[in-house]
Amino acid sequence: MAEKITARAKNYPEWYLNVVKEAGLAANSDVRGCMVIKPTGYAVWEKMQRGLDKLFKDTGHVNAYFPLFIPMSYLAKEEEMAEGFAKECAVVTHYRLKAEKGKPLHVDPTAELEEPLIVRPTSETIIWKSYKEWIQSYTDLPLLINQWCNVVRWEMRTRLFLRTAEFLWQEGHTAHATSKEAEEETHRMVNVYRTFAEEYMAMPVLVGPKSDGQKFPGAIYTLCIEAMMQDGKALQAGTSHFLGQNFAKAFDVKFTTQDNKKEFAWATSWGVSTRLIGGLIMTHSDDNGLVIPPRLAPTHVVICPLGRNEAERAPCLAAAEKLAAELRDLPRNEFFGYEPISVKIDNDMKNAPGYRFAEYELRGVPVRVEIGPKDMEKSACVVARRDVPGKEGKTMGVPMSGAAAHIDGLLRDIQKALFDRAKKMRDSRTVTANTLDEFKALFPVNADGEDGELSLDSLKFVYAHWDGTRETEDRVQKEFKATIRCIPFDGPAEPGTCIFSGQPSAKRVVFARAY
Repeated sequence: MAEKITARAKNYPEWYLNVVKEAGLAANSDVRGCMVIKPTGYAVWEKMQRGLDKLFKDTGHVNAYFPLFIPMSYLAKEEEMAEGFAKECAVVTHYRLKAEKGKPLHVDPTAELEEPLIVRPTSETIIWKSYKEWIQSYTDLPLLINQWCNVVRWEMRTRLFLRTAEFLWQEGHTAHATSKEAEEETHRMVNVYRTFAEEYMAMPVLVGPKSDGQKFPGAIYTLCIEAMMQDGKALQAGTSHFLGQNFAKAFDVKFTTQDNKKEFAWATSWGVSTRLIGGLIMTHSDDNGLVIPPRLAPTHVVICPLGRNEAERAPCLAAAEKLAAELRDLPRNEFFGYEPISVKIDNDMKNAPGYRFAEYELRGVPVRVEIGPKDMEKSACVVARRDVPGKEGKTMGVPMSGAAAHIDGLLRDIQKALFDRAKKMRDSRTVTANTLDEFKALFPVNADGEDGELSLDSLKFVYAHWDGTRETEDRVQKEFKATIRCIPFDGPAEPGTCIFSGQPSAKRVVFARAY
């Protein structure tokens, strides 16, 4: 199977698309910029949904659903948001088609809507219109709502999972009685995302505010989690926004305080999307295909009974079925979302064992168990871990009597090993630039202004001093194709001098090229 996948070092973008398609995660749709999420890809998304949904509900949030269509006048009420999303909006102007004999199907020109409808790029405006009715008193607050849905942003340059015209996501929208409560919520939810990224996805992230140039349109400030992919580029994996009273004022959402006064509510919003699947792929996968952390794997274990004929295979199959039952019967716990370990028995004899093993490697199943006639003689099996390809990842002669416990522990070991490996990679490629020349060397561009020729390990996360101005931020993006990804809470805090303008700088920020 590996021959179907371009090596990462040869062409990283092509490798990524190869993994997505060959592992059966997604495919391009006939609708420009849209994708078909195939069963395996959707199963990963369902795992992500369940994990995130529990974290949301553990912090007091509940789910609701709001309309796909937003009157254009609603979007126009928040000026900064309208400006930020205007170029990406899909607009519905008519409500009927005409099918006339001898003519192609066409829009009925007499069926024009009284007001154009925007296919939601995000739902703040339609949700806050509802909140005007829901919120009357301080007793109605806080209002902690999450929505699972699809959104449309008419992107010109798309890539499966990472950037598509339509994508799936969740968006939280909360209302509070005080600024303090709303800001606490903003910080709480970015840390929920951090927990999910690191403990479920095994993807280490930086956490902190965005610059003003990178914040969400309509927000007072935006907090983010930023991850490093294997090519050194950054991926914005989740954002949490403090919206102040902007949307409450736009939709006149006031509540009566305990002092019997009228005040505008305070707001937050926060979201992650199917982009996380792209991040998962680019954090862990290799030249053999997909690698999935066990906590998000649709199938945890595949058991392959072997044998040249039915007589040899029958006892191996019986042993496989017994082991599968033992794995499924293990005590359910938080690590696996209180669900049984997912096991598949592969009794396919049409294809050679090597072909079948490569297929499961390509699809990222965390653990593979082989049970052959020689193993049965020893009441043992062979256990292979996906994160360590080849012979190094195989354990021979695992006793069948203890195989279920061994595999349970191995799945947990794989989860930790994937995080440790990703963190080691990120930390080894995080550097400091103290001069403009050092920065230039880290972000080369060609004479035509495009990215320079770079090896897979060339790009870095670069800590550098910045003067805090939008002018300097825009200059760096134009000259070096690098953006301020994050101002990490736990980053170096020493004041200094901006390497671009020579002006004072409060602290270093992280620059990187990004998806």
